[in-house]
Amino acid sequence: MRMSVELPLWRALAGYRVLTMLYAIGLCATAYDHFVRPWVAVGYYAVLAVWTLATLPKVTSAAGCTRRFLAADLTVALVGILLTPVADSHERIAGGGPTLPSIWTAGAVLAFAIKGGWRWAAVASTAVAAVNLVERGHPARDTVHNVILVWVASIAIGYVVEVARASERTLARALEIEAATRERERLARDIHDGVLQVLAMVKRRGAALGGEAAELGRLAGEQEVALRTLVSGGLVPVSRAPQGPSAGAVVRAAEEPDEDAPAGPVDLRSLLAGYARAHVSLAEPGAPVLLPPAAAREVAAAVGAALDNVRRHVGEDARAWILVEDEPDEIVVTVRDDGPGIPEGRLAQAEGEGRLGVALSIRGRLRDLGGSAEIVSVPGQGTEVELKVPKGAARARGKKAEQR
Repeated sequence: MRMSVELPLWRALAGYRVLTMLYAIGLCATAYDHFVRPWVAVGYYAVLAVWTLATLPKVTSAAGCTRRFLAADLTVALVGILLTPVADSHERIAGGGPTLPSIWTAGAVLAFAIKGGWRWAAVASTAVAAVNLVERGHPARDTVHNVILVWVASIAIGYVVEVARASERTLARALEIEAATRERERLARDIHDGVLQVLAMVKRRGAALGGEAAELGRLAGEQEVALRTLVSGGLVPVSRAPQGPSAGAVVRAAEEPDEDAPAGPVDLRSLLAGYARAHVSLAEPGAPVLLPPAAAREVAAAVGAALDNVRRHVGEDARAWILVEDEPDEIVVTVRDDGPGIPEGRLAQAEGEGRLGVALSIRGRLRDLGGSAEIVSVPGQGTEVELKVPKGAARARGKKAEQR
């Protein structure tokens, strides 16, 4: 995600410099006959035009506006103010006539504000104020008014830029944390569906066999507990590529692409068919149930996690039923068993112990898809897991996964 609050400001500044340069030249043309030394004004405006047009690429980003450039740019404005008494008559200056650079000077000050914040803006606007007072010879009311206006405006813009940068950094950090959390949950689901299940099986089989196998089961149990603690409490870092300040903050989550994944939508029925067996019945629509590949895989994995819970807590021979419903706006997959049900508060207790099968492998997957997972369990009447995936949210996630 690319963000930059500065880029529009630099573009606006570039346009402002061109327009105010043309405005200053227009003022000179209309008052040409009143100049005492018009050739001084013409020479300055020639330099101003060349400088403004030649430096346009530099004022389109913070990287181009170096301190040396800003100092030279401000010098062009200050020299123009000091040359005004040389080119113009004393009567026009005393009567409130404009300086040679006129409002172009504000562009030089605003560049300081955007680049360095309100402190840089205060320094630049103070220098402009001092030179304006020298040019006029005394603090006239119109001069003081213009000086204060430039001073307040530049400092305010500089302060707003600093606040916007701080907000941008905060948002970038929040996106990094969100991406890291999602990646942690994804890895935790994979670990739960694979490694933790194997360790739990080794622990049970070892305890049943006894002897050296019991010791092996004990070690497997210890590793299972340690791995559950790590999965439930640690953050998995996300690979991200920050850009420079001129390009804005960038947060990029690294996700390995699946080269073997199909390009178009897949039929969810084909992924769920592998779960059907003697004790597991699958009821599905006659027409294909299409989902983006990534969304279909996540739904199928959530169904597999639910069936794993049935086998582990009810028994290998427990009966289970999978019902797939293709509604107009969403896809609903229900997994039901005939076990004893889940005692009240058991899911919250398991999550607190680091057993995240339901929290991550089921609810976490559906949450990432923009859907929901509801678990209804009545003691003595089995458990029902209802997975709902909105079709619009699933398509949006599929497009996002393809872009990655």
